[in-house]
Amino acid sequence: MPLIWISASFFGGILTADLLPWSEVPWFVFLGITLFLLLGRLLIPIWLKVEISTFPFWTLSLVCAVSFSLGAIRYLRSFPDLGNPEFVANHVDPTRSVVVNGVVKGFPKIQDEYTSIIVETEKLRDSSNPIHEDVEGKILARVPVGEEVQYGDRIMLRGLLRQPPELEGFSYRAFLARQGVYAYMANAKIGVLESGQGTFFMRAISSLKRAGLRKIYKLWPDPEASLLAGILLGEESGIPDPVERAFRETGTSHIIAISGFNITIVSGFLAAAFSRLFKPFWGALSAVIGISVYTILVGADAAVVRAAWMGGLALFARHLGRRQHGVNAVAFASLIMAICNPHIPWDISFQLSLAATLGLILYAEDLTEWFMKVASRVISSDRAQRLAKPVSEYVLFTFAAQITTLPVLLYHFQTLSWIGFLANPVILPAQPPIMILGGVALIFGLIWFPLGKWIGLTVYPFVTYTIRFVELFAGLESGVIHTERIGLFFVIIFYGMLAGMTFGRKWLGLLSRLVDPAVVVIILACGNMLVWRSLFQAPDGYLHLSFFEVGTGSAILLRSPTGERVLINGGPSSSALADGLGRRLSVLDKEIELWVVASPLEEDIAALTRFVDRNPPQNVLWVGARSPSRAADYLRANLRESDVRILDGEVGSRMQIGEKLVLEVLTESDRGGVLFITYDRLRALLPFGVSKDCFQDLRQGRDIGPLSLLLLADNGYQASNPKNWIDNLNPRLVVLSVAPDDSDGLPSPGLLDDMAGYSLLRTDMHGWIEFTTDGHKMWIDVARLP
Repeated sequence: MPLIWISASFFGGILTADLLPWSEVPWFVFLGITLFLLLGRLLIPIWLKVEISTFPFWTLSLVCAVSFSLGAIRYLRSFPDLGNPEFVANHVDPTRSVVVNGVVKGFPKIQDEYTSIIVETEKLRDSSNPIHEDVEGKILARVPVGEEVQYGDRIMLRGLLRQPPELEGFSYRAFLARQGVYAYMANAKIGVLESGQGTFFMRAISSLKRAGLRKIYKLWPDPEASLLAGILLGEESGIPDPVERAFRETGTSHIIAISGFNITIVSGFLAAAFSRLFKPFWGALSAVIGISVYTILVGADAAVVRAAWMGGLALFARHLGRRQHGVNAVAFASLIMAICNPHIPWDISFQLSLAATLGLILYAEDLTEWFMKVASRVISSDRAQRLAKPVSEYVLFTFAAQITTLPVLLYHFQTLSWIGFLANPVILPAQPPIMILGGVALIFGLIWFPLGKWIGLTVYPFVTYTIRFVELFAGLESGVIHTERIGLFFVIIFYGMLAGMTFGRKWLGLLSRLVDPAVVVIILACGNMLVWRSLFQAPDGYLHLSFFEVGTGSAILLRSPTGERVLINGGPSSSALADGLGRRLSVLDKEIELWVVASPLEEDIAALTRFVDRNPPQNVLWVGARSPSRAADYLRANLRESDVRILDGEVGSRMQIGEKLVLEVLTESDRGGVLFITYDRLRALLPFGVSKDCFQDLRQGRDIGPLSLLLLADNGYQASNPKNWIDNLNPRLVVLSVAPDDSDGLPSPGLLDDMAGYSLLRTDMHGWIEFTTDGHKMWIDVARLP
């Protein structure tokens, strides 16, 4: 298998060049010597008319030596000229504000607190100097969420240009350098100069992806919508942290991460489906076409293209008839990728893609044959053969990929999720419907939304099924084993032993019998889950008041006994807000009639700016200053663009919601207002923007009287919650919304001492908190017990 050795030599040259402090000169000398010897080896037998075998040992050794030196030269020549005065990294100065002009490359990454963009720089100047200098090179910039920026925009950035930071246990600077990024601008101010730069193809893909992302959040609620955005479009930033953590801890992150691990599994499903309609070769070809369409849909960036290439090769390798042919194909693909990007050996996505693809090529067929042999001892050969297909697709192929990716995961992440061996077979049967039905719903949703909405209902139970079972497995104790950091020596030994077992003798692998994943049962479970969720989310005659776990900020959902919904603030995290709403709103009806901006400060409304396009409200009641923060400006602008009516909240404003539910504004200041909610005997107070004047106007709470429920003001800041105010209100229950390990040290220790005689629930300790009442009795539910 000469191609394997040639590819390995090229990678060896890259790694050696990274270790040795040599310039290109010694490598060119070595290349010249090996080329001279190789030509002599090939030409002398011709002159002497002596026959030699096609690839004898010495010929292959010389070819590998040439490949080795070429790998080293390619790696060294991939670095920019750091001595060039026009290189942007030479203008790094954390004390000097600069203005940089350039073009956005790649797709912006939208996070809760900022948007990350890669910019190919063109011009640079001091903020106080109108004269530009020509520069070149890429920088990473972080701009505020809400700024409209996309691929191909020529932009102007203003801020401090500095070196990328070094993180504990991880060199972020080296990580960016391998992507050609040597400078970093945090908290940059941005202005778009013109659009339409870059290639037409990438602009079209960018527009399609943006339109698809907007449509996904209209078709489905969260967290299902965010998971589908990750699966269908490769946009993972909206997935709530608890959901993302559950996938990571159960070893099922390949479902949402567009990597070789994901695409090789998906390609196997597509090949199996098309092979039932066509011959094996044409089935594989059809599956490759399907993967290509999927690759374009998710954005066709470098990581996705690489994963799709690996997945396509894995498909054809399984139909080539010999395992060595498949390994050669992967070696050739890896060689091409390394030539295009010599920094790829350090890319974790590439490592996982390569390992997962090799796992399928080397072990999928052997594991299937082993299962058929074991099953034939218990059942007939015909039934064993029929059983082998679903067991292979849903269990064995995943296990084959997990075998070869295990050292990579341990080396980089120091975690071993044994629960993944149980979780994957349970959730994988639901992935083909998610991919196919979700993609069809999205396509039709872009063409005609009502049709896409109805098709989207068919995929929703499968997504819900996936999330709920992943969360169930994540809740099992000791499901994740945390290890010490393993060395490279362990990785080499593991793969060396695996190679010896693979090519030395037939490997049997599994020792226990596997059972057929009951696809029919899963479909019934999905339908049952959808029905029960709809029932639980229908109006039940009770008032529900839910406090979401959004960090230091506030997000409160009020659901009336007759089904009306009111969202009070949104908190700082759009993913956390989306998760909380998605779990409480029906997939058939996500509409919220009223938003109440009770505090226009950044930490209370930043998440709402991304929700206007997804699910705009009918009305917004705005209490407090109109423009106290950038988030408030963005939110009001988005509401106006969506033709949402904004009502000014004033002292005495009352809103009747249903028959008995009343929401009233007691006081107002620039920082917000105090909201008073009454429903029969329930009395709840939500104080925002409190001040000394507020306390005086309400006579330290004596005008309000005893409460059923009190929200502590300003996330537990003691000065905003004086003891006599709380004592006069005498609440039966007190709620505190704050982030764990708050950067400002909230809640104040003195306030916690004052709360000693009261029943206190905290979102940082209990997660989300929900109160349910019929107006007389009150029931409490929390996400977890501390």
